[in-house]
Amino acid sequence: MESKKEFFLECYKLGIIKFGRFTLKSGIESPFYVDLRPLASDPKILKNLANYLLEMLPLDNFDLICGVPYAALPMATAMSLESYIPLIIKRKEAKSYGTKKLIEGIYQKGQNCLLVEDVITSGKSLVETIAEVEQEDLKVADIVVVLDREQGGKQLLESKGYRVHTLFNISEVCTILQENGELSDEEVKRIQDFLQGNHIQFEEKTRLSYQQKFEAAQHSVSKKLLETALAKESNLIASADVTTTQELLELAENVGPHIIALKTHIDIISDFDYQNTIVPLKELAAKHQFLLMEDRKFADIGNTQELQFTSGVFKITDWADFVTSQVIGGFESLDCFTNVGVVAIIGMSSKGTLTTNNYREEALKVALSHPNVIGGVSQNALPDEILLFTPGVNLADSGDGKGQQYNTPEHVFKTLHTDFIIVGRGIYKSENPAEAAINYKNEGWKAYLASL
Repeated sequence: MESKKEFFLECYKLGIIKFGRFTLKSGIESPFYVDLRPLASDPKILKNLANYLLEMLPLDNFDLICGVPYAALPMATAMSLESYIPLIIKRKEAKSYGTKKLIEGIYQKGQNCLLVEDVITSGKSLVETIAEVEQEDLKVADIVVVLDREQGGKQLLESKGYRVHTLFNISEVCTILQENGELSDEEVKRIQDFLQGNHIQFEEKTRLSYQQKFEAAQHSVSKKLLETALAKESNLIASADVTTTQELLELAENVGPHIIALKTHIDIISDFDYQNTIVPLKELAAKHQFLLMEDRKFADIGNTQELQFTSGVFKITDWADFVTSQVIGGFESLDCFTNVGVVAIIGMSSKGTLTTNNYREEALKVALSHPNVIGGVSQNALPDEILLFTPGVNLADSGDGKGQQYNTPEHVFKTLHTDFIIVGRGIYKSENPAEAAINYKNEGWKAYLASL
C-alpha cells in the first residue's frame, strides 16, 4: 500500500476537495469544500481507505461497526469486509412502515460499536448519532473520521470522553497539496486564517434544574417530588424488592432519611396486612419525608385498572403517592388514576422487549398529553415536560472507560438527563443499606449538579 501522502493525492484526483468560496449549510462562507462521496466509486481507493482507517484502531475493542449516514456507509461497509467485524446500519430516520427500526442489522445489547464518519466539522451529526445508537443499548467509545475540518468537532467529542481517530486533518491536507504544487502560499494562508476564526459550536440541549422544573410543574406530585429533592439534596428512589413486612419496614426506616421516594411491589409481600404493613409504612414516610411509589405497572383496560387501583386487599389508592403504568391500553386507560401521579412505562431494557422505537414514540405521545402522567420510565432521554425515572443504576458497574459507564449516576444524568435514579439491589442487598443509600444519594446529587 502506498504512503499516506500518496494515498491522499490519489483520492484528491477524484475531486473530493475544492477550493474557492463556498457557502456552507451553517451560512458561513468557507474557502474550501469537502465531499468524500466520490471515494465510494473507486473500489481500490475504498479498500485502501478501509485499511488505513482500521490500522489506527484497537480492533479488539469493537463488536460492531456503524457508518454515519450517508457518506460514511460505504466506508463502514468496506471496513467490515476487511476486518470481519459485523456491520449495522443506522437510518437517518425510522420508516413509518415495516419494522420501523432506526438501527438495522444483527446486534446484542451491551456490544461496543465503532462509529465511522467521513468529515467532522462541529460534531453535531456525531453527537446525534451517538445518542441514537446508545438508545439501542449499544456502547460507543471510539469514532474514526477520514477528515477533520479542524473547526471544533473533534475537541467537543473528546471533551465528552470519546476517542476520536482522524486519518487526515485539513492543515495536513493543505501542506500535502502545497508541497505538490496544488495550492499556493496565499491560498494556504487564507485557509489558515479561516480556521482560526471559524470554530463552530452548536447549541446542545441543556437540562433544566429541579428548581426550574418545580416552577413549571403542573401536577401536585411532581411538585412534591421536586420539592423533596431540593430539600434533601437527593434524587434517590430506593426499590424495596423485599418479600416480608418486617423487611419492608426495616428498609424504610434505614434509608428513609436519604431518599425522596420508596418504590414498592406491594403484591410480593407474603404477609401483607393493611394495618400492619401500610399503616406503619405511611408513618415512616411521614417521619422521614419521602413519597411512596407503587410499581404496579398497570396494563389493562381502564375499568379493570380502576378496580386494581381502588379495590382488593391492597387498596393502592389509599396510600400510594404515585404509581407506574403501561400505556398500552391507550389514553383513557389512565383516567382512573385521579388522586395520584402516574409514571408511564415508555421503554424497557429487557432482552427481546417489544418497546420498539415506534412504540416508544406512540407511548410518549400518550404520556405527554395525559394530565395524570408526571413522568416516564425509559432508557432514553425524555422531553422536559415530564420527569425521567431511570432504574437499574448501580455504582458497582462503574468500570473503566466510556463504554463501561452505562448504569452509573454519572452516565444517566449526563447522557439521558435523568431526573431520578432508582436503585434496588445496590441498597437492599448491601450489608448496610443506610450507608449504601447515603453513598447513592451523594453520587446522584453530584452527578445532577455536574449535568447542569
